Amino acid sequence: MKQSQLFTKTKREAPKDEEAINAQLLIRAGFVDKLMAGVYTFLPLGLRTLKKIENIIREEMIAIDGQEILMPALQPKNNWEQTGRWDTLDSLIKFTTFYTKNEYALGPTHEEIISPLAKKFILSYKDLPAHLFQIQNKFRDEKRAKSGLLRGREFLMKDLYSFHKDEKDLNEYYEKATEAYNKIFARLGLKDITYLTFASGGSFSKYSHEFQTLSDAGEDTIFICDKCKIAINKEIINEQDNCPQCGNKNLKEEKAIEVGNIFKLKNKYSTPFNLIYKNEDGEDKDVIMGCYGMGPSRILGTIVEVSHDDKGIIWPELIAPYQLHLLNLSPKTLKDKADKVYENLKKARIEVLYDDRVDATVGEKFNDSDLIGIPYRAVISEKAGDKIELKKRGSNEVKMISEEELIANLH
Repeated sequence: MKQSQLFTKTKREAPKDEEAINAQLLIRAGFVDKLMAGVYTFLPLGLRTLKKIENIIREEMIAIDGQEILMPALQPKNNWEQTGRWDTLDSLIKFTTFYTKNEYALGPTHEEIISPLAKKFILSYKDLPAHLFQIQNKFRDEKRAKSGLLRGREFLMKDLYSFHKDEKDLNEYYEKATEAYNKIFARLGLKDITYLTFASGGSFSKYSHEFQTLSDAGEDTIFICDKCKIAINKEIINEQDNCPQCGNKNLKEEKAIEVGNIFKLKNKYSTPFNLIYKNEDGEDKDVIMGCYGMGPSRILGTIVEVSHDDKGIIWPELIAPYQLHLLNLSPKTLKDKADKVYENLKKARIEVLYDDRVDATVGEKFNDSDLIGIPYRAVISEKAGDKIELKKRGSNEVKMISEEELIANLH
């Protein structure tokens, strides 16, 4: 992609109405645009990054037998009345249509849709287990949308729902899903600062679990057990002051961002829809459910919060919008050389953003490169002669290499 043709431009100043670092940097670098509080447009650079996060999540869900579907965001009132949540869920966005006067909700979650859907296809023990997931926009009436992409009124969410014949099968799959989440956070570069966190299971389980990433920008308080390498959220600590796994009371308090959660729903959302199956003896039994949530857009914001410096974003290599930022510092005299390097990089299937701008100063090109945060920067200049300067974002080390070596370094 030639930067002269890029739809967006960088901004020098952070927007005055954004306090969160993730929103400030993503807007300045041209990854997102704020439409209103809690609602953002993903621009070309931002969407490339978001899709890479999505694909990592998708791959790991498929690896644990997830089958992808896409459910409607527009949901009928009746389904929500069946679970009793039409009048009790504060974040539910409701409205009445102009022509038919029917009442609907914009989906903040999908238990009320997935359970009656599963009822149509799960009839016998032979149909179990089943695992369905989607990646879709969610809508919540947040009282105060804040923290950039960390708390929005419209946001992207991955929902996985699992269906089982009994709790033993659910428990076994729950462990698989936990391991899949750990793999995702490792691929995203968040493994060392993300903790499996004990949380309240509400009315249907003693515990649920969250995945919390350490960050000063976090809205949650967690307590880390260094013995077990797990954490406990504040709600649980208020009930008990020790680690639920080992009993350790010497816990370390930290701020964190919730980036995922998993619940053993059991029959909480199967019973209202009479979601049952016939077992081997022909008896009717409740289908047992689990759900596993993860927010790709929140993860994107979290990565910016934990991976930046005073110059801009520092993207992990697997999710950066481009692998390499190629800068031509002498676009009038070295155009042919730089164009040739750009074309050869593309032929080598290296994702490259090529700063070919004629009207940008050298300082502007360097500043924009640091702000955008692509993992590697290659510089073509009169000073470098036949060589190319290669530098990794966040490092001070500069290598002088040939074009062939540049391509070899990036493969």
